[in-house]
Amino acid sequence: MKITLEQWHTLVAVVDHGGYAQAAEALDKSQSAVSYSIQRLEEKLGLAVFRIEGRKARLTEAGTALYHQAQSLLENARLTEELAAHYSSGSEAMIRIAIDIIFPEPVILEALRAYAEDAPFVRIELLETALSGTDETLTRGDAELVISSRVPPGFVGDPLLRIRFIPVAHPQHPLHGFDRPLTHSDLRQYRQLVVRDSGSRSLDAGWLGADQRWTVSHMSTSIRCASAGLGFSWYPEFKIRDQLERGELKPLPLASGAERYADLYLILRDADLASPGVRRLAGLIHKAVKQLS
Repeated sequence: MKITLEQWHTLVAVVDHGGYAQAAEALDKSQSAVSYSIQRLEEKLGLAVFRIEGRKARLTEAGTALYHQAQSLLENARLTEELAAHYSSGSEAMIRIAIDIIFPEPVILEALRAYAEDAPFVRIELLETALSGTDETLTRGDAELVISSRVPPGFVGDPLLRIRFIPVAHPQHPLHGFDRPLTHSDLRQYRQLVVRDSGSRSLDAGWLGADQRWTVSHMSTSIRCASAGLGFSWYPEFKIRDQLERGELKPLPLASGAERYADLYLILRDADLASPGVRRLAGLIHKAVKQLS
């Protein structure tokens, strides 16, 4: 590079502070040193950055373009130094999180937003998992922090949140045409919507053994299917609040089993050796959950 970072810094300082004398004071240099730095910059670039009008130095057209680029260059240099300081302090470069899809998205997003303010350079890898797939991220070592409805053997989890599930279907679905509480035998006659297990065990949590079954990869797809009248399913109540309010879904009047519950736990892969960053994020998740209630 022909121009040093210090020379670009001097150029920006002259513009930002309104002149050579002011820049010299801000940089704690002599005015002659500032003037010489700009002179050398112009000589190396082969063009004039400033033009003198009376007692003031004003940017030329080329100088204006270079000034804006120099601002970006200095900002990138500052961020690079901050990144180096982050790593030199022993902080991790990335945190991998696995979250069961029944967990409320606004809660994890609020926790991640707060964490990003403290640690903007830490990369986050968020895995959205279902059923046994959540557990397997721990056993395979694919995540440092996991939110799951089950705590695998050999791990310890902290209680986090209880999720309430309710059975629903579109208001025009035939199941809403029965003039009595529904039995499980009634449900088995109609299509049930099931979310695929993201793990290798292919668990069928909540499936009633219906003759008609559609399996999808994500709960949002299942909810859209149910809202279109294509089947029934149990969903976390908070995930279908909008559909219930808009009348796209309606709770099914079951004689028994009209609600189910799942307890979610926050699990650290290395409970005793977790990094400060992982522990900080776990604390923010707990805080966001408390704010939810």
